[in-house]
Amino acid sequence: LMWRGRPLLQHGVALAWLPATHDLAGQVGTALFLGLDGDQATFAQDISAWMPVEPVAQQAGFFDTSVQAHPDLSSSQMFHELRAVMATLTPRDAELAATARALLEWHRSHGFCASCGAKSDMVHAGWQRSCPACTAQHFPRTDPVVIMLITRGNSVVLGRGPTWPEGMYSLLAGFIEPGETIEAAVRREVREESAIEVGEVGYLASQPWPFPASLMIGCRGEALSDAITIDPEELQDARWVTREELVAAFAGTHPLIKPSRQGAIARFLLDHWLADRLD
Repeated sequence: LMWRGRPLLQHGVALAWLPATHDLAGQVGTALFLGLDGDQATFAQDISAWMPVEPVAQQAGFFDTSVQAHPDLSSSQMFHELRAVMATLTPRDAELAATARALLEWHRSHGFCASCGAKSDMVHAGWQRSCPACTAQHFPRTDPVVIMLITRGNSVVLGRGPTWPEGMYSLLAGFIEPGETIEAAVRREVREESAIEVGEVGYLASQPWPFPASLMIGCRGEALSDAITIDPEELQDARWVTREELVAAFAGTHPLIKPSRQGAIARFLLDHWLADRLD
């Protein structure tokens, strides 16, 4: 069950599953098929139309620890911001929550046919939309994003966006453009955002990021230059950070830098770089 992009969790640590006979099942939208758990079919349903009498005050993304209760649910079952709890979920639960959020958001924003403008219908258990007017078929989309661990010697490039929480830094990232390879996107994004030239590029890991529907493709790149010139439209700051500084940031003792939160691929890549476990 999802409410405004927030999954329902049991005790804040695992996805909460409701039986098909639960009172809420008849009050929510069409169920989206997520797969089989053994012999048991699992589905996602959206309850975003529900208006709580006392809505909780929400914060931003990773830092939103607020929870929302529902009067028809157990006190141990609450809706949580996915970015804030992703690191506490099992890989299976995190993947299911990401799938549900991305699918529900796609249906919310793609209710009309892109070919003729007619209202389309959800088909194939939520994995396709069909236009009854022109018969066009539409499928869930995923937007590929490169996120780059750019190093030179003992240092890595970190940057921060203009609207980020104070002190928060992360790896540079950007969308892959039509016609680009992953390697070309890494070099272009780093050049555009920091003016650093990148040589060899390699793939490291990936992470679904359903905000709203991205696939983060983690790469490493070897910088060919040191000087940084930021694009103020993209970044507020970018800097070279040594291993020693990053260790201090992870320990919470760096005076300026707060690292990426657990659960994000940026933190995973930085952790592995510090531990020399990239290969």
